[in-house]
Amino acid sequence: MDTDGEPAARAGAERAAGGPWSVVVPLKPLALAKSRLSDAVGPVERRGLALAFAQDTVAAALACPAVGDVVVVTDDPRAGRALRALGARVLPDRPGAGLNAALAYGAGAVRERRPRAAVAALNADLPALRPVELARVLAVAAVFPRAFLADAADIGTTFLSAAPGMQLRPAFGGASRSRHSASGAVEILLAGVPSVRRDVDTGADLRAALGLGVGPWTAARCRAAARSAG
Repeated sequence: MDTDGEPAARAGAERAAGGPWSVVVPLKPLALAKSRLSDAVGPVERRGLALAFAQDTVAAALACPAVGDVVVVTDDPRAGRALRALGARVLPDRPGAGLNAALAYGAGAVRERRPRAAVAALNADLPALRPVELARVLAVAAVFPRAFLADAADIGTTFLSAAPGMQLRPAFGGASRSRHSASGAVEILLAGVPSVRRDVDTGADLRAALGLGVGPWTAARCRAAARSAG
């Protein structure tokens, strides 16, 4: 857990970044999202959880002291409405060519408005995300042209950043930790940020996130599921 406190994280992140970050979050249509959660829940609940994860992720990112705005790339109208209501800018997935194309498109849209923006890509399935922990990651990322954070399994990636003037060059999916490292991005080796690394693909992942403490939307969805199961 982070023990530095929000004021220190705020000051460190803002000094390092030289301004607010733009965070890009990609989200599949809910009917297609989180297919591996089928080991734990039915299709209706799976769609509800996918949306809840995204809501908790986006709300926490918007609450982070170093983040100026969040751009969500999705073609799902229900998710778009819910995430826009939180304050995110929602863009349709015009490339329609998968996760990395959506991230590159979102980063490009950010820089059409702010050419010198520092941009970070963040997974949409981080329901335990804590704003202070994200601020610590961003403060370290700001030191490097491109940087990434491995997921809890040390195989994938939950976060990728690009400093002003640098292309994001996302390579998410599967063993993306090795791909991002091979692309020249610097791995962020930072203790005490479990919420930024804890993505959720399976029932076991969800239990681990619940152990960290999830946000209100995921918590409410899990309570409802528990009542239905009982």
